[in-house]
Amino acid sequence: MRIATAYGYAQAINNLQERQQNLSTSQQQLTSGKRVNVASDDPTAAARAERALAQISRTEADQRTLDASRNVMNIAESSLGTATDLLQTARETLVAAGNGSYSDSDRKALVAKLKDIRSQLLTVANTSDGGGGYVFGGQGSSSPPFVDTPTGVVFQGQAGETLASQADHLNLTVDGQQVWLNAKSGNGVFNTAPGTNSVTSGANSGTGWISSGSVTNPSQLPYPATPAPAYAVNFHVSGGVTTYDVLEDGNPIASGQPYTSSQQIAIPGKGMAVAISGVPADGDTFNVTEAQNNLNVFTSLDNTIAALQATNPQGGAVQQAVNTGMTQLDAALSSIQGARSAVGEQLNRMDGIQSRNDTHKLAAQTEKSNAEDLDMVSAISSFQNQQTGYQAAIQSYASIQKLSLFQYING
Repeated sequence: MRIATAYGYAQAINNLQERQQNLSTSQQQLTSGKRVNVASDDPTAAARAERALAQISRTEADQRTLDASRNVMNIAESSLGTATDLLQTARETLVAAGNGSYSDSDRKALVAKLKDIRSQLLTVANTSDGGGGYVFGGQGSSSPPFVDTPTGVVFQGQAGETLASQADHLNLTVDGQQVWLNAKSGNGVFNTAPGTNSVTSGANSGTGWISSGSVTNPSQLPYPATPAPAYAVNFHVSGGVTTYDVLEDGNPIASGQPYTSSQQIAIPGKGMAVAISGVPADGDTFNVTEAQNNLNVFTSLDNTIAALQATNPQGGAVQQAVNTGMTQLDAALSSIQGARSAVGEQLNRMDGIQSRNDTHKLAAQTEKSNAEDLDMVSAISSFQNQQTGYQAAIQSYASIQKLSLFQYING
């Protein structure tokens, strides 16, 4: 078999070009640090890397959602903490207002302080989320959700919550109506309040005032119930002796009971008791009704302020205002602290979601790296071998170029 010189040239050139291509590919891989730069380098590995990249993108989107929710919840937690401090200050102010030695002017100074606290609470309730929305805006509000009107503060947002993620229940807002306007009234089970004098049909005329009451036997409580029964303590004064009747929906369940100031009065068989202090007048009545989820913290402050700034308040009006105000502030505090606790729990849950996202992202990054990244040590060694082979191919080609019939003849 005869091998022509042209065939030798062609083989040498093909070998040289192949080695040059391999060397170029290795250089590209070393430059990028990746074994797979295009899908044709390794279709299977490229598909694995693409799936991992999609997982990384989803995880990063989840992380952005988490960060947005965490920002709002941090603001909410701080705002609710501020509200708690303000309500504690208001409570201390009410305690001072109950001082019997205080004059009207002294109480008016405390009223000014309560008004300032109310104003600060309204500012807290309208806290911005920093992105054009409001933390307590419910299901979204482009303007401050709480508006101070002549009849009191009203909520103009949409009750509920806006969620950044349904799956993980990540909030972008807090239900402001629930937090600020729907606290459980009274002591959480029942309300107490002065009623109407049964003789004059006007307001109570004595100096008596009623406490927030207490539960003495939970198993006997008449609440919750539909319809809910209403109870009343009605006083009678005859010959200098004060007695009272206990009524259920207007019907006596205890009659002619002797009255002692500040002594507990039981609602017979209902697991409830109240204390009435002072000197009730004949016909004075005090009511006990079921607690409702409708306590408005701003209205509570408004009512307390109105009672305290009255000139020459009659009877036990000041003590009643202080007692009722403190009961309502305690209920509002409980509601706000409950909301703050819920926000804190959500922030704790976010830490778990953060850990899960980090784990998923790391796993996807590892999978992507395994699929497309280059083993640098092995690649450098291979590149050096390819360089040596390429140089040898060049030398071989140079030698083949010298082979010709004329060189043989002239040999």
